[in-house]
Amino acid sequence: MRKSLKAYKLKIQEMQYLPIFYRKIMHRRVFQIAILLFLQVALVLGPWAGPAAALTPEQQLLSEAWRIVNRSYVDDKFNSKNWWSIREKAVKQPLNDRQQTYTAIQGMLANLDDPFTRLLKPEQYRSLQVNTSGELTGVGLQIAIDPQTNTLTVVAPLAGSPADKAGIQPLDRILKIDGTPTSELSLDEAATRMRGRIGTPVTLTLGREGRDAAEEIKLVRDRIALNPVYAELQSGAENLPVGYIRLSQFSANATEEVARAIDGLEKQGAAAYILDLRNNPGGLLQAGIEIARLWLDSGTIVYTVNRQGILGSFEASGQALTGDPLIVLVNKGTASASEILAGALQDNGRAQLVGEKTFGKGLIQSLFDLSDGSGLAVTVAKYETPNHTDINKLGISPDRVVPLEPIARDQIGTAADLQYQAALQLLKETTVLAKSV
Repeated sequence: MRKSLKAYKLKIQEMQYLPIFYRKIMHRRVFQIAILLFLQVALVLGPWAGPAAALTPEQQLLSEAWRIVNRSYVDDKFNSKNWWSIREKAVKQPLNDRQQTYTAIQGMLANLDDPFTRLLKPEQYRSLQVNTSGELTGVGLQIAIDPQTNTLTVVAPLAGSPADKAGIQPLDRILKIDGTPTSELSLDEAATRMRGRIGTPVTLTLGREGRDAAEEIKLVRDRIALNPVYAELQSGAENLPVGYIRLSQFSANATEEVARAIDGLEKQGAAAYILDLRNNPGGLLQAGIEIARLWLDSGTIVYTVNRQGILGSFEASGQALTGDPLIVLVNKGTASASEILAGALQDNGRAQLVGEKTFGKGLIQSLFDLSDGSGLAVTVAKYETPNHTDINKLGISPDRVVPLEPIARDQIGTAADLQYQAALQLLKETTVLAKSV
């Protein structure tokens, strides 16, 4: 009995120590599980657990350009490309200097297949701003990339410029600039090569429809006057006093100059008008809208369509400066803001168009500053005429088609100008019809 009691007490003592032993084991297991869980969390959160690696200044500039396009570009599908993936690939390229960064941005934008969305290096950006507000030096050509042939194409020569005096015409193809193929140049690089100091030469190699061989033309750069308006009172059929206004570009002062021209011609007794938009390559969208308001009492001037498909519109809502009959002259060099103006006057029944089908640029670009002084031109919307005609790559058809035979500059608005003569004849018919009603 004594032995069994001792054994019982020993068993009790052993049982008292068992919980301590198991507590130590459980503590160790909990500790091990905690370590394991910590390691698992660290593996999952690895790249995010610490501070993100800072971008270099070159990567920051590229990302800045990417963000502007990402939030502003008219096509939110980005030409069916993965825009985020394009950024990731671009930012991983060697970006050791600014030129490499510019090249990477240009390559990124090339995925959009839109020649009007482009990088403007600091010098190019400054030149573009001058082009719409002051004066510049060069050969005086407005150029674009033909979307069908992907070649550098003349939209129009500026009035009185070296290119105009040399006989360069709309739709001429610029194949080389000083021997460098333009297929190797961006739009702005080509424009920069044609600009330069007054008196310096530049040689253009041109191709023209109907010619088998290319032609080399040597031009001497000069100061390009940007006063966009020429106005004169002329005598039409049956001594009808006709106000002739030729508008060469939609620059910052274009609206004021056209208004001044109309006012002066009204005081001289003009009874009808011819607005000559031939070879006008466009310019500032707002200038085109404001000039339309000079001729319209009411009505829609243009619709704009953004990436969400939302229509905006610009309206005429004041008294026009004149209600006299109006004919608008257009040709293949009539583009962009010129087409907005011509389409607004045609669709509102304010004017008839005479000449040839227009160029067909129905896209709107905005300029965005980049932090290093460069900029981006980005297509942010497209426009439609008041009758909802999308003219991009199609152009506007005139009411009376009259082919333009090559004439010298001093023959514009004379008997040798068949389109001008057709406009005078149409004004005569309009005046006779008005008197008979």
